[in-house]
Amino acid sequence: MAPIPTQWTRLIRFVAAETAQIHIGQPVDPRLDVGLAAWNKQTIRAYEISGSTLDPAARVTNNVLTVEKLLSPLSREEMKVVRCLGLNYSDHAAEANMAKPAAPVLFYKPLASMIGPNAPIFIPKVAQPVEEHLSDYEVELTIVIGKAAKNVSEADALDYVLGYTGANDVSFRKHQLTTSQWGFSKGFDNTTPLGPVIVSNNAVSNPQDIPVICTLNGQVLQDGNSSDQIFNVRQTVSFLSQGTTLEPGSVILTGTPKGVGFARKPAIVLKNGDDCRVWLGNGIGTLVNPVVEEGRYQAKL
Repeated sequence: MAPIPTQWTRLIRFVAAETAQIHIGQPVDPRLDVGLAAWNKQTIRAYEISGSTLDPAARVTNNVLTVEKLLSPLSREEMKVVRCLGLNYSDHAAEANMAKPAAPVLFYKPLASMIGPNAPIFIPKVAQPVEEHLSDYEVELTIVIGKAAKNVSEADALDYVLGYTGANDVSFRKHQLTTSQWGFSKGFDNTTPLGPVIVSNNAVSNPQDIPVICTLNGQVLQDGNSSDQIFNVRQTVSFLSQGTTLEPGSVILTGTPKGVGFARKPAIVLKNGDDCRVWLGNGIGTLVNPVVEEGRYQAKL
């Protein structure tokens, strides 16, 4: 096997000012934190990419477009499935007073839970009041699968990865801790930001050396590195492919480091009007999302 070739290094999906249509492209400035720039309403220009995100033959053109609205790098229609690992950092398992898992702890997210940069994290009434339900943040390195993978070895696992992006696995701990199944508590509509870019596998020499940070209202609450994962990217892709086909467009959230809100004394919760940001290195950048509680004042975007 060989890694998936891509002609792009960083891919974004956006509505273009010139056309009012959705496009994919590569930022003209290779150093620009696209997510932060979009939140700050800075001008973002991108070389249009001809083709689709999941097409290895997609090519970067010379046509430059202006980003009117930054979207999730994958649409819900392009995502085949969203699979997630829990307790995949030793320090997070310890802070949660849970045993270090002997095998990956897995759950799914509904596609309706997925949102993009700048979109509000929507806390439904079933998860209010937030002080009781413990609405929480989790910065996560996220894998995007680029070709069908089944019964893949750890040695070959990275050859099936299209690239990497970021996610915020927003969780509601009261619901989570009342059952062994986490899908309900982590799957409410419009609660899981994804983005802001996909960085090609070819531009990430080592997925186990990516810094991951979460800030809430300007305060750094999580500051970790994918090097501390219990099950690394190779192991995760291989494990999830055993007996199961991971289709192109499959999204895998790989867990979060220590610093989550419910483990703190006193607990920190996501609440109406909050500014929650996750940042990942290696060119992925910042995913900014305001928090809105259903039935309360809508955050101004």
